[in-house]
Amino acid sequence: MSDLFGYLFVGGVAAAVTAITTPLVGKFARQFGWMATPDERRSHPEPTPDVGGIAFFIALVVAIAVAWQMDRFDPLFRNNSELIGVIVAGLIVFVLGFVDDIHEVSAPMKVTGVVVAAIALVWFGVTMIYFRAPFVDVFVLSRDWIPLFTVLWLLGMTQAINLIDGLDGLAAGIVAIAATAFFIYSRHLGMNGLLSEPNIGPLVAIITVGICVGFLPYNFNPAKIFMGDSGALLLGLLFAVSTSVVGGRASPDVKSDGGQTYFFLAPLLIPILVLGVPIIDVLFAIIRRTRSGVGFATADTGHLHHRLIKLGHGPRRAVVILWLWTALLSAFVLYPALSERSASLWPFLFLVALLGWFTRFNERFWASGLFKSKTQQPQLDQPVQLAQAGQPDAEPAVVPEVQPEVQPEVQPDI
Repeated sequence: MSDLFGYLFVGGVAAAVTAITTPLVGKFARQFGWMATPDERRSHPEPTPDVGGIAFFIALVVAIAVAWQMDRFDPLFRNNSELIGVIVAGLIVFVLGFVDDIHEVSAPMKVTGVVVAAIALVWFGVTMIYFRAPFVDVFVLSRDWIPLFTVLWLLGMTQAINLIDGLDGLAAGIVAIAATAFFIYSRHLGMNGLLSEPNIGPLVAIITVGICVGFLPYNFNPAKIFMGDSGALLLGLLFAVSTSVVGGRASPDVKSDGGQTYFFLAPLLIPILVLGVPIIDVLFAIIRRTRSGVGFATADTGHLHHRLIKLGHGPRRAVVILWLWTALLSAFVLYPALSERSASLWPFLFLVALLGWFTRFNERFWASGLFKSKTQQPQLDQPVQLAQAGQPDAEPAVVPEVQPEVQPEVQPDI
């Protein structure tokens, strides 16, 4: 219990520091004009500070410094420079994102910056050792392959988080849920002797949760501040680090009761399932932009959250729906890992059907008038007001269709 308390304490420190520094960063950003202005893709009603990543990086450094002073985490710092590498790589992607928030940075430059951050991680020893192909075998990565896998993993995670950051509170909430699930998963592995020690994965995961929790009160609709690329890239890096050092360091000789290790899905499928929403969004974006003949870095309005808005969901409800999908995918990962008996998929299939109905058909159901008062008459002489993305989920006024008077059909004289 004391071990868990140490993790929760550090996560609480990260949340508190983020919550304290975020409004200060917002005030500072307004003074210097570091604002995101509304356009055809941004639905907020007025210019909003766009550099919330500053608070993220401050919280990361403070949380790691606090952990350094705690005896419980002494093995993570003794003769180990991995957490220093996390700070250095985090600083690289933070500066890269910060510059992009203020001045546009080209896509090749962004990729180059993430590659440099990945090289920094490799330099400080934050790498995978084993690559476990599900149901196939475990492969020991050579020194030549370790940098490549680290670069690809970091690129995938940072882009997934960056692309999903399109509605107030969406990215922070999804990462908070995903990082919580992975923290629980990694703690379970550690308690069963399946996690190599010392391992920075659970600590980085709980710090990520704390940062997101501390930021959400200021970022949920209507947002007072955005995380920007500086925050999205940093969150992607932290999640990439926690998943890679947990999933990529399982001893091939450690077996579970079923003959497979608990890492048989990691490091590839567990984070992909937990971050299923942003990863699916990335895949759709690649297909969509390839078919359209435009560059992958070209912005559009075809993301999942944009499609939910077009279905009639307000911005708040769209965000909550995507949170629920992330939570469902996380539960799908955790339940078999934590359950002592054979896990049944029927509860998940039921929840998938229920959430799928709510996602796709809910608006038609509520707009059908079944739950409207019969005495409530619509105002025909009032203009129809559409819900604004910066406002709570206001439904558009339903104007009843006026049927023309049907004239009896006149048969021609024969």
